[in-house]
Amino acid sequence: MSSILTLPDAPAATDLQTLLGRAARLDENGSIRLILDGGVLAAYVAVLHPRGLLDRAPTVLGLRTLAAEGDPIDEVVPIRSLRARVDAALAAAREGPVAIALPTSVATVVWAAISPPRGGWQAMQPLDPQLFETAARAGIDEVATAVPEGLGSDLVHRVRSEVWGRPIEGHDHIPAGAAFAALSLGFLGDDALQQYASGSWLRFTTRRGHVLVKQAGWSLGR
Repeated sequence: MSSILTLPDAPAATDLQTLLGRAARLDENGSIRLILDGGVLAAYVAVLHPRGLLDRAPTVLGLRTLAAEGDPIDEVVPIRSLRARVDAALAAAREGPVAIALPTSVATVVWAAISPPRGGWQAMQPLDPQLFETAARAGIDEVATAVPEGLGSDLVHRVRSEVWGRPIEGHDHIPAGAAFAALSLGFLGDDALQQYASGSWLRFTTRRGHVLVKQAGWSLGR
């Protein structure tokens, strides 16, 4: 029996729909992790993650939180399937809550087993959003130049990992992939990026969402 996710109204469902659309542009065959607990839905998507033990790419996740109702949920489902169900639920919605039956869970998504900490975050110096905007657009141009059509998926991943795993100039602890995630998922605006750290994790927060980064070999206090 499918889990049921109930969002309070059409604007909330549209918010989720927007996140799914942006995530699908990054990986149309990707997945999203949904955690519903205590009336809050945490929706995680992976923008970058390592493939195998020798891959040094950072794990970069986008996170959007929404009010929601229903039994506790912690499931990973295909973005494409969930997007179709959200589209259908919105098309049928009138006033009031929007109920969405979740698609069948995916059990083989490695990045979903990596859970960011829920507490213990220490505030760091806020960042100008223009720093992320500039780094993201420079990386996008570099990837587009370095990845010709017809290049194999493994080589494409290697190029992207190299570009997005590279530190942002002047901020050695921040991989450029964090900037790419913030721009691609629509999290950048005029407000400052609030920066936090907890162990080997970093979090960059704006009014629109969060980017979470786990990079091997770095932690607060190093």
